[in-house]
Amino acid sequence: MTNRELAFIVKDQNPLTLTASQTVQLACRRMAERGVGAVLVTDRKHNLTGIFTGRDAVRALAAGKDAAATTLAQAMTKNPCTLSPQQTAIDALRAMSDGGFRHLPVIADGKIVGIVSRGDFKGMELDHLEAETHLWERIG
Repeated sequence: MTNRELAFIVKDQNPLTLTASQTVQLACRRMAERGVGAVLVTDRKHNLTGIFTGRDAVRALAAGKDAAATTLAQAMTKNPCTLSPQQTAIDALRAMSDGGFRHLPVIADGKIVGIVSRGDFKGMELDHLEAETHLWERIG
């Protein structure tokens, strides 16, 4: 399979979610417990409001913020790029490459379906993106 739909990749997924009022410390603890690199930040109705990743944690700590007192609302990336379940692995890889990030929420009808990260993609999908990128570099 060289270009799977994201629905296939995130099926049966239970992504880590927290609310914006919860702390960076809690998010980091939960990320470590689950072995994941991102938290999807939601409002009380479970709508996506942001994403908190290891990079966000590093930025907060480097700025001298107290992880136990800093909320996700203060440290997260607001309004992250999202994709639909019908989009493909190449769409996700292209968006990650263009945006300079490693995690992408998958949303259907305003609801969180899952999250993909660069590590979710197979060799042929990565090879396809590399070939496409190389072609665009030659054209440009």
